[in-house]
Amino acid sequence: MAQLPIVKYPDPILEKKCGPVTQFDKKLKKLVNNMYETMVEADGVGLAAPQIGKDLQLAIVDIEDEHGLIVLVNPVIEEAKGSETDVEGCLSFPGIYGHVTRPSYVKVKAQDVKGRFFTLQAKGYLARAIQHEIDHLNGVLFTSKVEKYVNEEELETEELS
Repeated sequence: MAQLPIVKYPDPILEKKCGPVTQFDKKLKKLVNNMYETMVEADGVGLAAPQIGKDLQLAIVDIEDEHGLIVLVNPVIEEAKGSETDVEGCLSFPGIYGHVTRPSYVKVKAQDVKGRFFTLQAKGYLARAIQHEIDHLNGVLFTSKVEKYVNEEELETEELS
């Protein structure tokens, strides 16, 4: 496995709608493993292919809960409901955080690394992380949804309360 460089804003790939994954092979599995290593080393909870310079509808999420690593290939949000505002950050925007409102529940249809379709339902923090990564695949950056930016001192205060 290898750690990959994380693409930072304003790289244009971050605002591009990515193409679908069509090859479900060992290269895809290796890419997912490398993305996972990169995400863990960067202390992230999600990583999308454009964040490592790949024009692919591929994202991973791991919020260290009972779900473990979730691999989303060609994901589509089929249903979203509720509303929740929380602070988000992004590995492509180091040191930038802000309040973002998102649906508190999502139902997502995606494929796994072997091309098999599955449906996933998520709520709360997991739903937020999945939506953030799917946004990346569509060229949508969290900064376009920020209602109020938060500096790092405020962030630490909010995490303690």
